Amino acid sequence: MIHEILAVGLLRCNCSVVGDEASRDAIVTDPGDDISAIAALLKKHDLKVSLIVITHAHIDHIGGAKKLRDLTNAPVYMHEDDSALAANLGMQAAWLSIETPENPGIDRLAHEGDRLAIGAFEAHVLHTPGHTPGSLSLYIPTEKKLIAGDTLFRGSVGRTDLPGGDARRIAHSIRGKLYTLPEDTIVIPGHGEETTIGREKVSNPFVRA
Repeated sequence: MIHEILAVGLLRCNCSVVGDEASRDAIVTDPGDDISAIAALLKKHDLKVSLIVITHAHIDHIGGAKKLRDLTNAPVYMHEDDSALAANLGMQAAWLSIETPENPGIDRLAHEGDRLAIGAFEAHVLHTPGHTPGSLSLYIPTEKKLIAGDTLFRGSVGRTDLPGGDARRIAHSIRGKLYTLPEDTIVIPGHGEETTIGREKVSNPFVRA
């Protein structure tokens, strides 16, 4: 499996390009900005994007989705519970003093338990609300990798003091879903360094197992 991670945009969001070496099929998660760099990476590996996955609708994760959809014709996949956040990109842009990107909308609604095909691989969709109501994570069991969005970080968790945040729900999502995954699962957070489920279960100061 091909997996490249780019830190994009002002807030250095971790955008993942996950592709199958045989079929050249790929998904892109959280194309928040720097679409030209994402496009260059797709060209480098000769990948065709079948799906654009938004882990949650904060501007640093969704800001470039419309441009990437226009470039690739791939549908945008997101949870309906983050529609209100996506509709308020202007307010989010004002917080950061940046230009307001266009809301891509949702082409395919995300649901708990969905299976997203990436050639011969599958990504399992986990609805992990708390950072936002519609936050989701992708677990790729054959690779023991979790793309966690802003739910779980190395030594931290996603903020819950922004609109739609809920500290109780994020703790429930982490303990009830993420901490049940194998301890050697590699966690790719929405920002910053990778970690593992085992490490966070014993050392995360915000949510311990």
